[in-house]
Amino acid sequence: MSNGRIPEHVIDAVLKAHDIVEIVGRHVHLTKQGHYLKGLCPFHSEKTPSFTVTPERQIYHCFGCGAGGNAIRFISEVEGLSFGQAVRKLANEANLDVGFGLQNAQEETKEQAERAKLLEGYEMAAKLYQYILHNTEQGKAAKAYLRDRGMNDKLIETFGLGYAPARWDTLTNLLDKKQYFLPLMEQGGLLSAKHDGNGYVDKFRDRIMFPIYDWKGQVIAFGGRAMGNVQPKYLNSPESMLFHKSRTLYNLHLARPQIRKTQEIVLFEGYMDVIRAWEAGIKNGVATMGTALTSEQAESIRRLAERVTVVYDGDQAGQTAAYKSIPLLENAGCQVRIAMLPDALDPDEYIAKYGSERFVREVIETAVPSIKYKLLYFRNNYRLQEDGEKLRYIKQALKLIAGLSSPIEREHYLRELSSEFRYSLEALQQNLNEIRLQTEKNVRSGDNNGNPWNNVMNNGKPRKEIPSMVPAYQFAERQLLAVMMLDRDIAGYVERRLGDGFNVEAHAALAAYLYSYYAQGYEPNAGTFIGMLQDDKLESLASSLTLIDNRNGINDAVIDDYIREIKKYPLLQSLELKKEEVKQAERSGDIPRALQLGSEIISLEKQLKSS
Repeated sequence: MSNGRIPEHVIDAVLKAHDIVEIVGRHVHLTKQGHYLKGLCPFHSEKTPSFTVTPERQIYHCFGCGAGGNAIRFISEVEGLSFGQAVRKLANEANLDVGFGLQNAQEETKEQAERAKLLEGYEMAAKLYQYILHNTEQGKAAKAYLRDRGMNDKLIETFGLGYAPARWDTLTNLLDKKQYFLPLMEQGGLLSAKHDGNGYVDKFRDRIMFPIYDWKGQVIAFGGRAMGNVQPKYLNSPESMLFHKSRTLYNLHLARPQIRKTQEIVLFEGYMDVIRAWEAGIKNGVATMGTALTSEQAESIRRLAERVTVVYDGDQAGQTAAYKSIPLLENAGCQVRIAMLPDALDPDEYIAKYGSERFVREVIETAVPSIKYKLLYFRNNYRLQEDGEKLRYIKQALKLIAGLSSPIEREHYLRELSSEFRYSLEALQQNLNEIRLQTEKNVRSGDNNGNPWNNVMNNGKPRKEIPSMVPAYQFAERQLLAVMMLDRDIAGYVERRLGDGFNVEAHAALAAYLYSYYAQGYEPNAGTFIGMLQDDKLESLASSLTLIDNRNGINDAVIDDYIREIKKYPLLQSLELKKEEVKQAERSGDIPRALQLGSEIISLEKQLKSS
């Protein structure tokens, strides 16, 4: 079987060196369900997990969008790498010597080469800024500033903080000396073009530098904080081929282990909040970098954790941002709690004023459920000392409570309203029931992949629906291919009896690959076989077939029944076609033709009975 220029034994070695559960687990929170693990698909938006990983066969498959394959395919798809690059990456991780010229296996595109060079530029810049902070006169004031903000050397080192000096050309000269292509460094946000178009200058000057990392720990951007009254206070790297602000979460690379352990994320607004909270013991904190939470970030959060505690600034702007984050997180499927800070303080200021223990005890641990926060948030819009305003607030509160799916939760908050405002529970319940009757329209019985909201690819395009019913011959072909992937002898038997007689083109192609795979002496191994296909559609098909567990019900008689069903289909097609031709001949008065076709129909029917 041809596999481009990557030897098949290399693919096999790479797959054996990795566990797909660990590979997928870097990006998706997986929950064990019997022999499988399930999670939210990283390739399309969904609320109910339809993404399945099979450790025994080392493959993944999504029942929602049809994505599937082995560990190499997963890395290729989720990180936007070519197949060869994914093989190279996993080989390097496993310290495998792939001395067959893998560098030539897939030629890097211009964009991929530029991306790699820009990553190098950012890494060099980060090291330069760190060196200046710790080892130069220029960095002393910056280090003193950080110490005044409660930062010790360990914390500064953990987060890679640095200092960009006030000079215009410190980084520019270094990159030029190292022969980096300066226009690319400008496009990537490290430099700025001079106004006269004659050369470049450093983008960041006289600022504390916060490296922004991707989930793998690679520097992809910077946030620069001014130490004085310079505006803007924060200056971020622009969008680039490396950095997409709407998708990036600050500190995810460090927080990921604790997120996996606790299944919870603490969401902050800014870098300093995350860093000070880290010192306070909050190791699962990430930040949106001072901008409003996006739907992409919310979906990333849900793939990693089930619960989110939002800890935004205590001022009006921060609390409004927290309120606006709730529907994004809940629509992504998260359980949301909101922490509230007093006196308009931000988390950094609170910790500096009251200490770490009090922050954890009185802010993090007292965070309230989202519905409770909404009720408190809306109170600010009403003058509750006035009866009319009080009634308007209660109506608003009842609408919020009516949206809760749990009867126990609804009763809990109704009792709180009843106790606070001294209205009878019965009256509030009656009003609540009326609201629910008015607003409930075609309540879904449950989440399923046919629902439009669970049916969108991450590129915004609707995915094709997968039919739940298939014709008998297609069912037989799928069942047969599934068992052929598990049993070399059955595959050989099918090859002799059926050969390329599969009716579905993709099934016939997959069977041909299987015949070739076994002919080369390979043992049954779904992950290895899928890795050798290098065809998206066939990989998806093969991965879906591995989830068919029919080994216990398979015997020679069943195999023969499947083969007969597959062979019958062309005969049935011919029979239907000839019956239609008979009708046409009779309508046109061509009796001899009708008689001839009738004879052929009888012959076909005999073949079907004997098959």
